[in-house]
Amino acid sequence: MKIVKVGLIGTGGISHLHVKQLKELKSVTIVAVADPNRNNRDTLINRFKLNGVAQFNDHHDMLEQIPMDAVIICSPHTLHFEHVMDAMSHNCHVLIEKPMACSLEEAEQLIKFAKNANRVLQVSYQRHFEPAFLYIREAISNNIIGNLTSITACLYQEWKQLSAETWRQNPDLSGGGMLMDSGSHIIDVLLWTTGLKPMEVESKLELRDSPVEIDSFTTIRFENNVVAGLNIVGNAPCWHETYVFCGEDGAIFYDNGNITVRKIGNPPIKPEIPQQTMNSDKSFIDSILGHHEVMVPGNFAKEVVKLTELIYQSDGYIPNVTPYN
Repeated sequence: MKIVKVGLIGTGGISHLHVKQLKELKSVTIVAVADPNRNNRDTLINRFKLNGVAQFNDHHDMLEQIPMDAVIICSPHTLHFEHVMDAMSHNCHVLIEKPMACSLEEAEQLIKFAKNANRVLQVSYQRHFEPAFLYIREAISNNIIGNLTSITACLYQEWKQLSAETWRQNPDLSGGGMLMDSGSHIIDVLLWTTGLKPMEVESKLELRDSPVEIDSFTTIRFENNVVAGLNIVGNAPCWHETYVFCGEDGAIFYDNGNITVRKIGNPPIKPEIPQQTMNSDKSFIDSILGHHEVMVPGNFAKEVVKLTELIYQSDGYIPNVTPYN
């Protein structure tokens, strides 16, 4: 069995999920981590007993000194481009946290580089592996509710409070606010479950006394005359995620993981949702080993970046991002 040697760039909160999932795989060994924050590194190393794993302040030193096959990138958003390019320049496959990049230009450059280098480039959109969203995507594709007519997608979080005084509200590192951060997952769901192309975008963003947007309210007209409302609210008391997909024959309601299908004149249906068997990390490793194609490729994730950029531009807000050269 080939063992894939993996390094991590960034050891903050989301890296813990990746390490947990990687340690479930017999075909993986974690060989190094890089993060300028010593406390973050120590917390991750101690929690998962990563004894003997090399630690670095600078990711350049890690890439130069430790032989590895793949890198998982969990760094602040505006550093993604640099970190992906550096990892692929050292012949590493890359799994990157969302968003893929902070601009369409950066995303296109990453895709081109990965193709020329023959490296796997995958973006960690977890909902592609969650059975509830797989069900929604398949139901829409199979015309269970008829031709799609409208979508409402809403995410509420106490994002403003929880991200205060962190890099997430520093535009030089975040590239934007909650829309760029948690909202990226919701834009991903809109595009991936429907397969539709956005045609018109109109948005309103509210900073709420923050350097980045906290709340955003967007109307999107997709192809086939499908309209959508996208509400990303970071000034909320709790986490709540809802979607309503309406079609000519019925609707799919998603509320915090619970799915109900309704058709006019019929009682509600609660579909049976299977257990999850795949995740971003297992998928990434399997694609490196040639077991299947990349399941969340850069070409798809680029469309999330593109729509995010259109939303910002519609409101006239341009995140403070300096492209890496």
